[in-house]
Amino acid sequence: MAQSSGALGTDDIKQLLIKQAVPASIGILFMSVNILVDTIFVGQWIGSLAIAAVTVVLPITFLISSLGMAIGIGGSSIISRALGGKDKEKAYRTFGNQIMMTLVLALFFVVIGFLFSDEILLLFGANGDIMKPAKEFFIPVLIGVPFLALCMMGNNVIRAEGKAKFAMMAMIIPAFGNIILDIIFIKFLDMGMFGAALATTISYFMCFVFILWFFIKKSELKPSLHHYKFDLSIVKEISSLGLVTFSRQGVVSILAIIINHTLFTYGGEHSVVVYGIISRMLMFALFPILGITHGFLPIAGYNYGAENYNRVKETISISIKYAAILATFIFILILVFAKPIVSVFTNDADVIAETPDALRWVFAASPIIALQLIGAAYFQAAGKAIPALLLTLTKQGFFLIPLVLILPNYFGIFGVWVAFPIADILSTIITAYFLRREMTTKLIEKPDGIL
Repeated sequence: MAQSSGALGTDDIKQLLIKQAVPASIGILFMSVNILVDTIFVGQWIGSLAIAAVTVVLPITFLISSLGMAIGIGGSSIISRALGGKDKEKAYRTFGNQIMMTLVLALFFVVIGFLFSDEILLLFGANGDIMKPAKEFFIPVLIGVPFLALCMMGNNVIRAEGKAKFAMMAMIIPAFGNIILDIIFIKFLDMGMFGAALATTISYFMCFVFILWFFIKKSELKPSLHHYKFDLSIVKEISSLGLVTFSRQGVVSILAIIINHTLFTYGGEHSVVVYGIISRMLMFALFPILGITHGFLPIAGYNYGAENYNRVKETISISIKYAAILATFIFILILVFAKPIVSVFTNDADVIAETPDALRWVFAASPIIALQLIGAAYFQAAGKAIPALLLTLTKQGFFLIPLVLILPNYFGIFGVWVAFPIADILSTIITAYFLRREMTTKLIEKPDGIL
């Protein structure tokens, strides 16, 4: 029988974190491997320009589908606290509203994507020869985006129930499906970028089918028809918390636009390919840290809702410690094996020559990012939308985008790569300050007998 959400408030924190973070990490690993292998396949079997095309398109599709992630994470914070406070009616209403919000918004933005595909692709950096393969990939993938949005929403709700293994499976199934379909469509049927897009879209649908099965057969959340009616107070609360995630993805997309155009200006198409490889490695290599962050959220949210503040503080401390150790190990591997890693993606001599040093610079501050990620996640788990939003945006929005705009004027392409560790250091310092203040002034257990 699946673990009840009540275990989040009683079990040992270290064991809970492992139970939540390991499946989340494995799920993120498979999702990252999926994207990584996809990039390797298109690079080796179609060409290096195909990597640039995927690099342009994915931030667009992820921006639209991140509506589902935002609604999922925002609603999951409410669900975790509602379950912690024994308010199942609010959990049901929240879930019903999440489904309706995701459907309406995803379909709306997909229609916009179809109507203005050329303009959107140019905006995101489909310059020169990149446009043709980018458009071949974009249109079919856009069809699958509503399914991806529903998957991202549902996956976060599954975690809010404390059922991390099912959330893991929801990420593994489409990853396997996409890799197998890539081999069939690109390698054997020689369908090029359209084949890559078709494989991606089918994999999104596979994920949706699994999540639909989970909520019908395994979920604690069994909303009735009236729970799907829009509740303004619930919509506002989901939106305020989900704005954190959507703003982050929005800023990531703006960052992608700026980086793609800057790299094209200073180094042409092959520099966009370099960033394509680096961005895939950022998603792949940091999977255990992101897994711990995902595992942290339901534990912190449930115990915050139950006012078990000592357990919240313990969860914060243990999560940062484990994530920092893993991040340091990852940095050492990148430092040592940068060139062999890059050679897996492409045979292009210019790309292989430029990418290893750039990769090392981008990962230079990774040992300290655990504090920034867990710190921002705490405020989201606690339902504190404004500080969560501001801390989430510190790296990309407040530091990385300005640095990428300024530094290349003095240092060329190197200015883009060195902007990453500088932004990591500055955002971590700020997050550490606010998290420490929160832990010493807000997370204080009330004496017995005081309400």
